[in-house]
Order: sequence, then C-alpha cells, then structure tokens
Amino acid sequence: MKIQSLADNFHRYPGGVMKMYRFYALLLLVFLMAGVPAVAGAKDIVIGYSGPLSGPAAEYGQDCLNGIEMAINEINSRGGIEVAGRRYQFRLEKMDDQVKPEKALANATLMRREHGAIAIFNPVATTIMPLMKANMEKKNEFLIMAYCAVPQVSEMGNRLIVTLTSSFTTYAKIAAQEAWEKGWRKCAVVVTAGAYGDAWRQVFGMEWLKKGGTITVDLAANYYTRTDFAVPLQQALASDPDFLLIGGPSATTALIVEQSRVRGFEGGFVMIDQAKLDDVVPIMQKPLGLEGTIGVAMVRDIGVPASQEFINNYRQQYKRNANWESVINYTGMYALSRAMVLAGTTSDAFAIRAAMTRVFPMLGDKYPTEIFAISPGGRFIMPAVVQTMRHGRFTSPNTYVWWAATEKEFEAVRKLTTINPARMMWKKDN
Repeated sequence: MKIQSLADNFHRYPGGVMKMYRFYALLLLVFLMAGVPAVAGAKDIVIGYSGPLSGPAAEYGQDCLNGIEMAINEINSRGGIEVAGRRYQFRLEKMDDQVKPEKALANATLMRREHGAIAIFNPVATTIMPLMKANMEKKNEFLIMAYCAVPQVSEMGNRLIVTLTSSFTTYAKIAAQEAWEKGWRKCAVVVTAGAYGDAWRQVFGMEWLKKGGTITVDLAANYYTRTDFAVPLQQALASDPDFLLIGGPSATTALIVEQSRVRGFEGGFVMIDQAKLDDVVPIMQKPLGLEGTIGVAMVRDIGVPASQEFINNYRQQYKRNANWESVINYTGMYALSRAMVLAGTTSDAFAIRAAMTRVFPMLGDKYPTEIFAISPGGRFIMPAVVQTMRHGRFTSPNTYVWWAATEKEFEAVRKLTTINPARMMWKKDN
C-alpha cells in the first residue's frame, strides 16, 4: 500500500489521523517482531566469578577464570544447552575481590541480585567462607563453585556448595608415603605462612611422625612478600634433612628450590599442592634443580586423551601454559552445565545441586581430567596424581584411586578410566 493512498484514506477512519497512525504503527511493530529474534540475553544463564584478578594471587585467579570462560565459550559455540525444551546460552560476570572476604561477599550479592547469577565460582578459602553464609538465603539461593582443597569447605553442611578439587589431606598423605618409600627419614619444613600453609604442615607432620619420620625444624615463611629466604633456609639446612617440605605461590617456591641448591643442598623436595610443577618448571633457571621433587603431576603428563587438545587450545587462546587451575575450573563448568540439563532447570539451585550426583563419571576422552563422583558434602571425587623427577627426567605420574574402600571398587575404576591402568595405585592406608 502506497503512502499517498494511506493519506487519502485517513478520513474514512473514525477518530481521524491519530487513530489511523496508531493502527499502522501497531501493524508495523507486529511485522518487525515476527522477523526479529527475541531480545539478546533473554535466555542467558548468568554464571559469576569472584576471585583475585589483581595483587599477589592475580595469576592464580586469572587461570581459574580462564578455564571457566573457555568452557562457556565452547558450550555457547555449540548452541548452548537445552533445558526443559528451551535453548540457553551462558553469560559470565567476573569481578575482582583481591582475596578480601567483604569484597567477595559484596561481589556475590551484586551478581546474584542484579544479574541473577545462579552459580558463583570462587577459588580461595578465605573468600569462600563468607559466601557460605549468604548462598542459602531464601529466594536468593545460589551455588558456590569452590576451587579449594581445604577439607572444611565441604564439611560445613552447606547444601549448595560444589567443591571442585580433592582435599589437600589426600595429597599430604600420599606425599608422606612416597617420601618414605624413597628412604627419606628427616624432614625440614619451610612452608608458606598463613592458614593454608599451617594446615598443610600440621597434616603432613602428623602423617610423617606416624610413619616414624623426624621433623628437624618447622618454619613458616611469607612466600607473598619476600624473595630472599636465606634466614629460614640456613636454619633448615643446618638440621641436615633428607628433604624439605616447601610450597606456596609457584614463583617463590621456585626461588626456594634455587636458593637451596646454591647453598649446597642435595636432598629432595616435597611440594604442597598450592605450588604446581606446571608453573614452577618454566620459571626456574635450572630445572634440573628439581631432582628428587615430589609434587602434583603436570597436566601435560597425566595421560588422558583430551588433555593435549586442551593444552593446545588454552595456549592459543590465552598465551600461557595450562595448569590445574584452568583444567579443573573448565571441567567444573561443564559439570555444572550437565547438571542443569539433568535437573531440567536453570534457576533452582537445590535441584541443580541434587542433579550433580548423576553427572559423573566425566572421563578423559572428552575432558582434560577425570571425575568419578561427588561426595555427600559436595566435593568432586577424582584421582590424586603425583610425580617426581628422577635422574633429570619427570616420571610418569602415579594416579591414586584414594577413595576406593575395596579392591573391587579399585578395579571398577580401572575399567572405566582412560588413564593408563598400569599407573593407577590403590593403597589401603590412603
């Protein structure tokens, strides 16, 4: 219909020009709505991240965030997820909390109430704890996706927490056993100061003394503020240990190793799980100084089929090496998306948490690590992978199925896994 003919016919409509104008405006709006998709973001599922993105822990926080973001981008590129007959995509809201509890709580409150985040990832015990006081508030419930090895996080009865990694007590027990099997008997401790380091020293010390070993000296050093460890190392090495228990942020852990070797120490090292060989090895001036080190295995060596593709993609996208922070948060995001599909909801936090029990196993043919179940308290049940440097080369990791109560349970895992079964270990005292 031509514009002129419309004008010529205005007089035929009761009410005159204004009613005619409204009629055609409404008609035009109907045509436009029929041809235009729904408003962008109308079906988004908002996922929050609050963690350290500045300050001493920024690199750690960034790797956690990168893993989540990478998983979200992959899921969205494949069309998102379908839940109860509707198609959804994910949107990530990220905020820096600088490891400050009050800031983490403010971030979570904003992301939940303003953006509708159904789940919030956080990678530090100090900032996870205050979130646990807020995430079950009626009509404002949200899931906490906690990347945290502190055992208490999954033991406090919070019904909406998912803890993405093994408890550090598992690694402390395994490290003590591997050190003992090397024939070491005397340990000097120079671990990072703070609650996490203190807890590690306590658990490892109890395991070590129970085996009959000796702690020659027990020191805490601030790995966040110092780069010269001359004083604690002088005291530790003077006690003539077979090995040092060390660890904190990876960069300063590397300095401890190098400064120990410069002072003539020829023994071994046990690294707490905060320090990752993935990050320590590339920054050391002389990586062979790690001879005898026992630590969390490098991602590149765990041997699941999907890990190499993940490593390549991660390096291409973020221009940095993949590590456990990126791997586990990536896999955790996929677990969350699968739980929503199984629960048939994107908004009921309790239903999504309940569906987590049906998500697993997630195996290495599709993911860069393997998760076999979730504990009643919400912690992922996954193998502990440990390796050492021997004669200048890193060994293939030992993979511990630490949760198996019987040999039958252990064999069931060996039949499922994509990891080399010959490297899988089951020891009753773990």
